[in-house]
Amino acid sequence: MNILVHRGTKDQIGFGKEVIMPRFSRKSKEKLDTCDERLQKIFEEVVKGFDCTVIEGHRGKEKQNAAYKKGNSKLKFPNGNHNSLPSTAVDVIPYPIDWEDRERMNYFAGYVIGIAKSMGITLRWGGDWDMDTKVKDNKFDDLVHFEIRGDRRKS
Repeated sequence: MNILVHRGTKDQIGFGKEVIMPRFSRKSKEKLDTCDERLQKIFEEVVKGFDCTVIEGHRGKEKQNAAYKKGNSKLKFPNGNHNSLPSTAVDVIPYPIDWEDRERMNYFAGYVIGIAKSMGITLRWGGDWDMDTKVKDNKFDDLVHFEIRGDRRKS
């Protein structure tokens, strides 16, 4: 994790106090840079309010097929959304990482989806594949996975 420290201005709450703003590490930024511009914009906004780590953007043939073999993906290369370049999918987890904290991942997903929606972008999340807002009907959870849905491009 990297943090950016700003001094408050007279227009901000907490004038004169340091404001800590999370930002992506170099590794996370490199992974996010392999993604569709819309995903980059969404997560650059998300990280300002919710510290997170990019696990994976684009995934090549070897990595995709390994993920399939391990049961971490339902798709072989080149059929996954991670397989295009730029990638139309990204795996992002709240920081600090706790793979057992499903509630936090659900909360994070709602935050991410809300930011995307405010930008006019529809995302599908790996905790609600059918996008019906019900998470208990999922047969395969990939709680760190977010992908672009629809053809609507926004710059």
